This record gives sequence, C-alpha cells and structure tokens, in this order.
Amino acid sequence: MLYARLRMSGAATLRAPKQKIVDNGYMLVLGIETSCDETGVALYDTDLGLLGQVLHSQIELHADYGGVVPELASRDHIRKIVPLTDRVLDEAGKTLDDIEGVAFTSGPGLMGALLVGASFGRALAWSLDVPALEVHHMEAHLLAPLLASQLDQRPSLPFLALLVSGGHSQIVHVHDYGHYKLLGESVDDAAGEAFDKAAKMLALGYPGGPEIARLAKDGDPQRFTFPRPMTDRPGLNMSFSGLKTFTLNTIADHQPLTDQDKADIACAFQQAVVETLYIKCRRALQATGIDDLVIAGGVSANSALRAKLETDLDATVYYAPLELCTDNGAMIAYAGALRLVAGDSSILRIQTRPRWPLEELVRFETKPDARVDLRTTRQLT
Repeated sequence: MLYARLRMSGAATLRAPKQKIVDNGYMLVLGIETSCDETGVALYDTDLGLLGQVLHSQIELHADYGGVVPELASRDHIRKIVPLTDRVLDEAGKTLDDIEGVAFTSGPGLMGALLVGASFGRALAWSLDVPALEVHHMEAHLLAPLLASQLDQRPSLPFLALLVSGGHSQIVHVHDYGHYKLLGESVDDAAGEAFDKAAKMLALGYPGGPEIARLAKDGDPQRFTFPRPMTDRPGLNMSFSGLKTFTLNTIADHQPLTDQDKADIACAFQQAVVETLYIKCRRALQATGIDDLVIAGGVSANSALRAKLETDLDATVYYAPLELCTDNGAMIAYAGALRLVAGDSSILRIQTRPRWPLEELVRFETKPDARVDLRTTRQLT
C-alpha cells in the first residue's frame, strides 16, 4: 500500500508542502521513531488520544555485540518501517488518507537511523500533501508523561526533567512548551551507556540496565562502595566514565568472579548511579524552587531509581507510562501533534541532526481544548 503511494507521488510535479489548516484544533498525526535501535510507529488523534502504536526492538540483533551497531540498526529500520506503518493503520481502522500530519524524529540520535525515519516520513507527508514536522527526540521524552491516563499523573508546568537514557543524561528546566533550559548533563558517558558497559564487563546480556537491575537484587549493598562522581563539587553536571573504570578495576581485583561477586558489584554500581542522579536532582530542585520532577528515558524504568527519588526527594515525581519510557512512536506522534496543531511545520527537506541542543527549540502555544487522555481512544472496529 505504502510502496504504491510513494511510487505514484514520485511521478508528480514537485510542490511545496501543504500548510494544512486544522479545524477545531484536532488532527490525526502519524509518529515515526528511528533514532537508535527501536522502530516505533504510532497514530495520535488530538481529540481522541492515542489510537495505536507498534514497536519493533532490535535487542536480539545487537545482543552479540553488547551494544548498538549503527549500520545494522539502519538496515533493520529500512526493513521494518513500512510493514509497521501498514500494521498500525490497519489495527486502528485507518487509511493513509486519514492522516493529517506526519511527525518524525530528526535528532538527536544515530545519523543513519535518523535518515531512515526522516526520509520515509518526509516523503510520505509529501505524497499525502499534509504537513510534516521534525521532532526533537528528547523533547518527546520529556513530554511523554503528559500521556499518562490520569490527570493527577501528569505534571503541571513549569517542572524539572531528568532525561536518562542510553545516549543522554540531562537535567532540564521546563519553563513552558518548547522553552527549555539545560541545567546539567553528563560530560562523558550517559547513565544508560554506563549500565550497558558495566553489564558487558560482567558478561551479562544486552541491554545492560535490566540485567544489572536484576542481578543487583541478590547483591550485598554493604560489601562494595563505589564513587559518586562529581557529587563532591558544586554544579549539576554528571560523569560516569570514572565509575566504569572503578567497576573494571573491582572486577579485576576479584578474579575469578563468583555469582555472588557479580551480584555484589552490580548492586554497588547501581547504587552509585542512582545516588549520583538523586544528588543532582535534589540540588536542581533546591536551586529552582520547583516541586515537580519528571523522569524520562529508558533508565527511568529502573525500579531502584524510582524508589530513591520517590522516597527521598521533597518533590512530586512523575513518569511516562511504563510502555512509553523507552523510545517509541507514541511520544513522537504526541510531541509532533502539539506543534502541528499550534501551526508549526517543517519545510520540504530531509534534515537530521545527530547532535541537537534542546535549548534551540522554539516555544509554542498549545490548544487549551486539545485532549491528551490515553484512555479516550475511540472503539476500534
């Protein structure tokens, strides 16, 4: 279906992208996520909520390497993106002609992976004569908690956001939609990347975060004390490279490792990461006087991190729904829908940005009557 549509549009005369006027502020948006090792496609209706999403994970593809291989990731996105788009449309009872806007991740992320989603999304929007929007991956993550099913599970603006994933560790002051101030970030490895590398040192599976968390439950929290990097100095920047080195040295000092040794090291490593993030968040909350903290990104699913922040911080902590913590098309569709309804759109080009500062984004106004309730999806036939 999609192949035929794109072939037909390719023969048409080149035209400028349509600036669609959205009646009543409502529109159906297709969201596409291909920034790293998940292919996600979703449909978001600004009136009815999330109509459906599908997600393909590349974990098995990269497991033997202990991390993401960019070229393999790109090729797999190419194989999956069209079937997944067909599937989400079919499951939602929609057709291509129902789509009123296309949102796709334009950065940050892996260049090749980003190009797959951006090329597909831009071409599809052009063939349908609907607006397209380049979405910032991290903006989508920090807005994902607004997709929570209950109103009391959604933060109110302004709030602080801790974005923790395989590629990013950032503390952001969210003043308003599109108005973000970076307060601190990792100066080297991201927290998720550190989890992956520590797991590889311990000969665990990929991705490393869930493996470390699983093993840490059987560890002795008193046996090892790992450093809390950059917590002995002012500021909100973070570092996890030295923690990796400390982990490697600890492993070398206790060869051959027993199963209990591995559990104890995993426990100490997780404690160090969690405590470091907690200290930085506490400082940020105190410095800004804000009471709401959003945790987003794949590492936000870590139960030890959640328990520490919820218990010890003098703040209300919010998360995206568990199924939306990792990369997914739903958050891209939602973030894109907010901007498209506000009148934003991207010009006719394919542009990806592996590095894209969050502060470069432009503030936008939201429609006060737009509904975002995840449970207001219409009955699918």
